[in-house]
Amino acid sequence: MTLKKKLVVSTLAVSMAAVAVAGLPLSSKGLAAQFGIVGTASAATNVDFTSLKERATKLYSTLTDADKQTLRDFRTELQGLSREQLEKDFTPVLAQLELSDAEKTILFDLYLEVVSSIYTPDLSAVTDILKSPNYEAYQALLKEIGKQAGITDLSVEEVYSFIFGSNGVEQKLINLLKGKSETDLADLIIHPNSELANQVKTIVLDSTIGTANYSLRASLANLKITKNMIAETKNNVESRLTNEKAAALVLAKAYYNAYLKSSTTTPTNPSTPGSGSITTPPVLTVDQKLAAAASYDVSKLVQVVDGKATVKLVDTDTINALANLAAAAKAAGKEGTALTLTLNLGTITAPTVEVPLSKAIVEAAKTNGIANIAVTFNGVTVTIPVSQFSTAIALTVTTAKPEVVTSVTKLKLASDVYEFGLSVDGVATSTFKQPITIKLPLKNTDGLDKELLSVAKLVYGSLQFQGGVLDGEFIVEPRDTFSSYAVLENKVNFTDIASVQAWAGKQIQVVAAKGAIEGVGEGKFAPKSNVTRAEFAKMLIRALNLENNSAVQSFSDVSSTAWYAPYVAVAAEKGIITGRSAAKFDPNATITRAEMATMIARAVKSINPAATTNVTAISQFSDAAKISASLRDGVAFAADHNLVIGNAGKFNPNDTATRAEAAVIIYRTINFK
Repeated sequence: MTLKKKLVVSTLAVSMAAVAVAGLPLSSKGLAAQFGIVGTASAATNVDFTSLKERATKLYSTLTDADKQTLRDFRTELQGLSREQLEKDFTPVLAQLELSDAEKTILFDLYLEVVSSIYTPDLSAVTDILKSPNYEAYQALLKEIGKQAGITDLSVEEVYSFIFGSNGVEQKLINLLKGKSETDLADLIIHPNSELANQVKTIVLDSTIGTANYSLRASLANLKITKNMIAETKNNVESRLTNEKAAALVLAKAYYNAYLKSSTTTPTNPSTPGSGSITTPPVLTVDQKLAAAASYDVSKLVQVVDGKATVKLVDTDTINALANLAAAAKAAGKEGTALTLTLNLGTITAPTVEVPLSKAIVEAAKTNGIANIAVTFNGVTVTIPVSQFSTAIALTVTTAKPEVVTSVTKLKLASDVYEFGLSVDGVATSTFKQPITIKLPLKNTDGLDKELLSVAKLVYGSLQFQGGVLDGEFIVEPRDTFSSYAVLENKVNFTDIASVQAWAGKQIQVVAAKGAIEGVGEGKFAPKSNVTRAEFAKMLIRALNLENNSAVQSFSDVSSTAWYAPYVAVAAEKGIITGRSAAKFDPNATITRAEMATMIARAVKSINPAATTNVTAISQFSDAAKISASLRDGVAFAADHNLVIGNAGKFNPNDTATRAEAAVIIYRTINFK
């Protein structure tokens, strides 16, 4: 194959890779330059370059100086890629071709010029292409590409019509995206595998080009260039570019302001440049840029072998993503907050998913101040606090058969069954110093009481209910141990709560469903019995998902083997409870209403540090003077937020709390906003 013929075959692949990297919709000028529409006095075309220039000017005029600098920064980064890096990144396409080193150099030069033209907020990139020593070769390739792709007499005019004609790609995309918000366009870039993004790709691939009326999809098929080859090439290049998403977001904003706002008129024909009015552009917020940086699409790095999907992360690329998130957080004024980089695996069909994180990635997360690395796929999200690790870790999630759970219970399953595993430096680990949060998608919830849904842990053939917080169609639960988990409707019925049914019946049922409070045996709850300090510590820690087996306590009257020891340890470690003295906890003593209110207040503040206290809230109680000075702030907080209420104007701070009262206050705490 001659140099010219091989370049013919490869150029369309390069152009499509450029489109994939940049994303659509894009600037008129950028797309035109990409397909060789660069009219000059000597070019044998009928393209109105003045029209093209005016439309490009309109598009970029909506951008701020900072936006334009973002585009220039990305162009500089792109052009800084070495030939060796590009050759590695383009392997999926190059593997289909036989190119010499010289031929590859020409191919990469074209690629860089094409994509750079899209990300330049002026017309200098077109000039660059016109001055290129390869320009004549680029221009001559257009007709030859048509021949190789099965398109008869492909011309510049036909390409122009394909993109900008009254029924071209641009107009189709404008019709698709008209009425979408700027946030929708940002999401299109942040989530390239979303439903809307797939609609965009379909429009581009199914649009016809040339007199043979071939779709672009068919043309690529003739060249034996597959979507997977293009997507893999796109992902390879993107993974090296830390500024790519920010630049794409800037272009999305420009396109939104110029053509997609409801108050503007969309272009209908390239012969009518300047149609539509330019409105004052909204600023692309730093929060949108932060959201883009917080999501790292690694779906193209997933490899499936024998029913197991493994993410093959590249250390340097992932470290760049961590640094990019840190920079975006700093720009948004959120440096030092609990940042999370989410690795988006997309849709996985394999039953088992493994995500290895190297020591370099773990250390880079800590160095950049990233608190968590999350993994999301098929609606499941696992959020791992990385500060507790100092070496390589690997997360494994297996979707098990429903029978794993349905064989041991008649309760209704409201999710898939998941088996979670974590290895640390190759060694399986089942307990963690900092809980790992699992977010599970719900399913088959019609007819179920969602308040009674609870995450259940399978332990030696029986279920332990752990609770969980509803978040739309998901349930969220932090876990300090890994095992098999599923969501079930946990209906717990007691035969002795009729006397408190009116004010505590539902609350008792919900708190029991979450595993935060238990009966006393034989289907009884004993609603009027008193609550001990140890019992309330367990209720509170379980209800608020604060369990942590690594917590320790030093009370001499709390045996390490006591059933309540781990709950007392967590409560003491978090400052939720104090002893009756420095050395004594007094676990079997009954708890007073004031003590219970104070423990609730401290627990809520531990997970909602921004919550405030109105110290005057206790003035509503006629017996406020009876509240111990050390407990007044806690009671005030609980009263102010309606976590506790009085009775006939009194709080009765020194009365012992009943189990029914405890269930009600725990229920209110679970639903604290």
